[in-house]
Amino acid sequence: MPATIRDVAKKAGVGLGTVSRVINDSPRVSDATRQRVQEAIDELAFTPSPIARRLSLGKTLTIAAAIPFFTRPSAVNRLRGISNSLVDTGYDLIVIDMEEPERHEAYFSQLAGGLRVDGVLTISIAPNRETLKKFRQAGIPMVLIDVNDDALNEFDRVVVDDIEGGAKATQHLIDLGHRAIGYISDPLDKSDYFTSSRHRYRGYVDTLQMADIPARPELLKQGEHGRYEARQLAHELLALPNPPTAIFAASDTQAMGVLEATRDLGLEVPRDLSVIGYDDIEVAEYLGLTTIKQLLYESGVTGVQLLLGVIQDPDQDPRCEVLPTQLVVRATTGPPREL
Repeated sequence: MPATIRDVAKKAGVGLGTVSRVINDSPRVSDATRQRVQEAIDELAFTPSPIARRLSLGKTLTIAAAIPFFTRPSAVNRLRGISNSLVDTGYDLIVIDMEEPERHEAYFSQLAGGLRVDGVLTISIAPNRETLKKFRQAGIPMVLIDVNDDALNEFDRVVVDDIEGGAKATQHLIDLGHRAIGYISDPLDKSDYFTSSRHRYRGYVDTLQMADIPARPELLKQGEHGRYEARQLAHELLALPNPPTAIFAASDTQAMGVLEATRDLGLEVPRDLSVIGYDDIEVAEYLGLTTIKQLLYESGVTGVQLLLGVIQDPDQDPRCEVLPTQLVVRATTGPPREL
């Protein structure tokens, strides 16, 4: 029969409470007693029950990650950072697929009231203000990843400066000599808190204005996220009487759709059209795609670090970690053909 906590206590000559404190790494045990208990644990090959440990700590030892766009490479990379950071912490991870926008608040309400977790990480979305109140009332810590909205500064956040990233992408194209630059994006008014595409667009517009280049309304195309949708939007841009000489796509996935459209039309990249994406997912290097690199994996790691800090000390001041972006120049951008 497997050894029990009572067997360990008997062998070490201590009470059950002392064994529990050693298992849970409590400081309220002398070094000599801790060593004696640990030797008994090792000799008996005792493995603590996860359920018993949760009960003794008064915690679920479970963290939830709420993720929309579950199949997007950028979301998967953030989730990898979260999952790998929790491996040695004793916490289990449950993933809530938030793909259906009309169900977001129902899922968040369940997290706040019906699903017992010690903390919540959200990626790219946040609950509405009423649901946020429920989290505060329930005392459930929350860290927001990729939600860059100052209205949420009472929560710990990990954000990317997407305005800066959008500016870097646009400035790169301007420096190459482009003046007709298209922008392909998710719907810019999709959500109060899903801000990435809007911020990248703002960086695009601001940079054009600084260069005295008008932001032509017909060069903005919005649609649901995906290669196919971006491919269709690129066809619309390239069919204009005065088409763009470059396209900035708000994600690498959408940039892939633009590249597919150029193949449909027999255009050569970058001679006939320059293309730049955003994220620097793994396939971007394979495609030779110029892009804006953001620290996707690292954002998940940082989110876990912040959340564990809040769980340990709920009264600490909220923090906002801003992760940098980087222009990665590859083969899909160059001077416009007429130069």
